[in-house]
Amino acid sequence: MSKNGKRKKPSVGKSIAYIVLSLWAITTLYPLVWVVINAFKDRRLILTDSFSIPVGANATLANFELAFNKLNILGAYRNSLIISGTVMFAVMLFAGFAAFALVRYNFKGKQFLYSLVVAGMMFPAFSTIIPVFRMLNTWGIVNTDSLGLSLLATALPQIAGNMSFAIVVLVGFVKSLPIDLEEAAYMEGCNVYQIYFKVVMPLAKPSFATVAIFTFLWSYNDLFTQMFTLRLKNQWAITRLLGELTSMEGTNYGLMAAAVTLVVIPVLIVYLCLQKYIVKGLTAGALKG
Repeated sequence: MSKNGKRKKPSVGKSIAYIVLSLWAITTLYPLVWVVINAFKDRRLILTDSFSIPVGANATLANFELAFNKLNILGAYRNSLIISGTVMFAVMLFAGFAAFALVRYNFKGKQFLYSLVVAGMMFPAFSTIIPVFRMLNTWGIVNTDSLGLSLLATALPQIAGNMSFAIVVLVGFVKSLPIDLEEAAYMEGCNVYQIYFKVVMPLAKPSFATVAIFTFLWSYNDLFTQMFTLRLKNQWAITRLLGELTSMEGTNYGLMAAAVTLVVIPVLIVYLCLQKYIVKGLTAGALKG
């Protein structure tokens, strides 16, 4: 609003930017909307008219009923939550300790160690999967009938793969925290663990929330690791189940659309509900670090 109460017209450059961003948003969201729409259609109708909106007699929940009755969706969700929850808590714990040590302690090789952490973000998962798989096989926790061991074999590489990102984000935020509060806690008799859990972690909640959300979502969507570690059907996580759906059901596009919807919608809900923590955590770490 201007001083005389009239709304200012956006500049030409800003208008063009809004138009470009709107078109980009449409091209990004439309495929998801199209999948959700077809999830409520009969598979025969999808082949003849995949772009209509299902209303009245054309709308059906049969695809979702078939997904729950035939695909063990609930078991796959359980496995995904166990894996992603384990990865999230382990990364938050160990990355927090590492970030605190890198910021607050001076030791020989500190800068070199941090450089290795940053370098760890440059290695894609497929470049390390062979030695990782051989190590897990040596430990005897992969290619077994045990559900717990298979889920552990999936979680361990994901924990290692997410550590670099988490440490970098947390280091940037911990650097911004005033050391006076930690010194005051030390003078009151707190040890290093009490200082970390009672002073540092409460102050660094935005960055820990960012790490938790990104780590959980990356683990949830990680099909590559699951292809090597989850062999049996009762061990499949939700993304592995979706990856096998085509070979299992062929051209049942209604069922495939319903399964994709069941996989994607929870992720979108989590992101929409917690997006302010993602932006706040990343911004705080970047500006203050």
